[in-house]
Amino acid sequence: MEAKKKTQPLTEKKAKPEKKELGVITYSVPTAPGEKKDVISPLPDSYSPQYVEAAWYSWWEKQGFFKPEYGNPRGVFMMCIPPPNVTGSLHLGHALTNAIQDSLTRWHRMLGETTLWNPGCDHAGIATQVVVEKKLKRERGLSRHDLGRENFIQEVWKWKNEKGDRIYHQLKKLGSSLDWDRACFTMDPKLSYAVQEAFIRMHDEGVIYRSKRLVNWSCTLNSAISDIEVDKKELSGRTLLPVPGYKEKVEFGVLVSFAYKVDGSDEEVIVATTRIETMLGDSGVAVHPADPRYQHLKGKMVLHPFCDRKMPIVSDEFVDMSFGTGAVKITPAHDHNDYEVGERHNLAFINILDENGLLINSGFFTGMKRFEARKAVLQALMDKGHFKEIKDNPMVVPVCSRSKDIVEPLLKPQWYVNCTDMGKQAADAVREGRLKIIPDHHLKTWFNWMDNIRDWCISRQLWWGHRIPAYFITVNDPSDMDGHYWMSGRSEEEAREKAAKRFNVSADKITLRQDDDVLDTWFSSGIFPFSIFGWPNETQDLNVFYPGTLLETGHDILFFWVARMVMMGLKLTGKLPFKEVYLHAVVRDAHGRKMSKSLGNVIDPLDVITGISLEGLHALLMDSNLDPVEVEKAKQGQASDYPNGIPECGTDALRFALCAYTGQGRDINLDVNRILGYRHFCNKLWNAVKFAMKTLGDNFVPSEKAQSVSDRWILSRLSAAVGLCDAGFKAYDFPTITTAIYNFWLYELCDVYLESVKPVFNKAEEDSASQRQALVCRQTLYSCLDVGLRLLSPIMPFVSEELYQRLPRRRPQSDPPSISVTPYPNTEEVDRDMEFVMTVIKTIRSLRADYNLTKTRADFTLK
Repeated sequence: MEAKKKTQPLTEKKAKPEKKELGVITYSVPTAPGEKKDVISPLPDSYSPQYVEAAWYSWWEKQGFFKPEYGNPRGVFMMCIPPPNVTGSLHLGHALTNAIQDSLTRWHRMLGETTLWNPGCDHAGIATQVVVEKKLKRERGLSRHDLGRENFIQEVWKWKNEKGDRIYHQLKKLGSSLDWDRACFTMDPKLSYAVQEAFIRMHDEGVIYRSKRLVNWSCTLNSAISDIEVDKKELSGRTLLPVPGYKEKVEFGVLVSFAYKVDGSDEEVIVATTRIETMLGDSGVAVHPADPRYQHLKGKMVLHPFCDRKMPIVSDEFVDMSFGTGAVKITPAHDHNDYEVGERHNLAFINILDENGLLINSGFFTGMKRFEARKAVLQALMDKGHFKEIKDNPMVVPVCSRSKDIVEPLLKPQWYVNCTDMGKQAADAVREGRLKIIPDHHLKTWFNWMDNIRDWCISRQLWWGHRIPAYFITVNDPSDMDGHYWMSGRSEEEAREKAAKRFNVSADKITLRQDDDVLDTWFSSGIFPFSIFGWPNETQDLNVFYPGTLLETGHDILFFWVARMVMMGLKLTGKLPFKEVYLHAVVRDAHGRKMSKSLGNVIDPLDVITGISLEGLHALLMDSNLDPVEVEKAKQGQASDYPNGIPECGTDALRFALCAYTGQGRDINLDVNRILGYRHFCNKLWNAVKFAMKTLGDNFVPSEKAQSVSDRWILSRLSAAVGLCDAGFKAYDFPTITTAIYNFWLYELCDVYLESVKPVFNKAEEDSASQRQALVCRQTLYSCLDVGLRLLSPIMPFVSEELYQRLPRRRPQSDPPSISVTPYPNTEEVDRDMEFVMTVIKTIRSLRADYNLTKTRADFTLK
């Protein structure tokens, strides 16, 4: 019975299509926003995503189906969205995140739990400031400095209010069942208050402190940036790269060797570097303590060729004896490894760069731009006879993802969070099983980060963001004391009172200046799971919904976001912010390449939903920041992958495809053309239900129980599908769910069952026995449609709602108004039906035996 059989076409040609786009028939739906769609008129002949997906979302929202207050509570399910950047627009990675999160949310809602999926948006400090600065320059020829801080921030708010909701509209297009009344923006007053409170509490406790250390510095942005904003560009050898502020491309990927003269002898020590200009900040040379070549030079000095600086030769095990000459120049103020060597050997920290990338403290070279100094230093070494050789060198160049500038390690005083204790607590929570990370192959990464955690730099030299609530204190008092301290406070007055108390002077002797810096955006998103509910205030929402149930996100922000939420949740509330973390894989293109704007292979999910021509895809590339050569390469890729553009697939097919591909831990190579296969699946569903509705007839009334004798097989297959879906959701195994649904609808219901019952319906009018058999088949068919659509609803919310609304109801007055709030099927429900059927069969057989009717065709009536 399980063999795949070709079904007959199940449609009749009646309705006329209104228009065609990319070969797909569409129908218009004249429904007022928020009103229920017309489900009385007949189903159109063929499936159209545009027709099906129109109008339902605004009705769901207006009816309050997405609010946690709806339905009977059977426990609480709470999850907050990974807040997308306010500057962002959806890509297929967002679509995957939302397909998974919405399916889980809808499943929990259908289980009858109090369900909240909380939306929110991140203010995205650097990204937003860059967007608004570019807009100001383009439209008014102004920089932010021309406007001043207050006026510039007003411009950012203006931009946010005009453009900042774009991603919310896109999320709605994906069918995301978020409670929009609870939407939060990380710069809202409620969340800003929580950020300020978190900083002050942690600063008062000494967990937040100020220190001068090396940071990732973007000279273009004039700010420190986080590791996640640094792209590591791999070079195979000599490469010319464009750098902002330079007309000509700059050379990277070469290793320059030069010699330092040893003080008091004719010897020299040869060192090599990929950043020759940094030798102006050298303060030592390091060799391995076991290197026989340099034993006689221990304790000696080398001479700097451009100034009267003498630099010690130090022994340090960090040196790789087999690389180059085994002698390494040390620039503690401009290299992360050298910084640690400098600390260990008490070397001088000589800063040779200002915030704009101009040279300082460098004699003749002072005032030069850093990469112009690169050429000048090389020439000067040649002139003085110190240059040895230059050769190709495969290397990684750090590039700022926002400004495309080359990142410089720079010594700056910044604010830090001491993460040692918090990191240990976060690691222990996972080790002890209080926090579960799925899939578990990410545990190694988690423990590696948490057990070796470094302190977190949280200050950014920006204007847009949460300004640090700390004040530089000067005490106007003649007594002998160091008057320079930092004090945090909820207001200037509070900081002044705290300072006066600390220094035992009257408040009028205190002068304050608030720090100009803002906090790293990961700081505000780190407290997101509780700031959205009004923490530090004891609110009803905080009591009901915190801690949350689940955190679902991409594995690429396990450290930047997940770890920080866990650390800050434990630190500030004493509770883990969620019980489980499910990390999905990265979406790649059909060739396995990461989707990136620089490759021109990013696909907007809305273009998959509505379809787009090849010319349309090309036009999107013209609006990007790619240089002309890259645009041509990307165009060729598009023409190869999508010779006829992307056909209209619809939201349901996109969501189903993304869930079907989501094997735990495996990256997803998504061929957009394969999503079309699931659009055909929607068409198959459509035809099956259309045929079934015709078969059921206008006067069909579903009974409380399906009463099938001959149809045990299809009910057993339905029961198996229900069991697989239930197990799949519990294990976050989405391919199991999609496969079970696909197989049931396509291969079992359509290919086998509908084919097998067609003769029954064709003979239904011949005699009473055939009528009874047809009646039983109709009840079974109805159960399959009802349960099958509810199984499908979390993943394909639109087509399941459209078709479910057309089905007759068992209890028209009391059944839920939408499939999104009907109970999700469970095996008990289907097994009860099956058990009831088996009881009826046994009773009939028993009665036939009791009355000796085994050879007689008797009529039975069931009530």
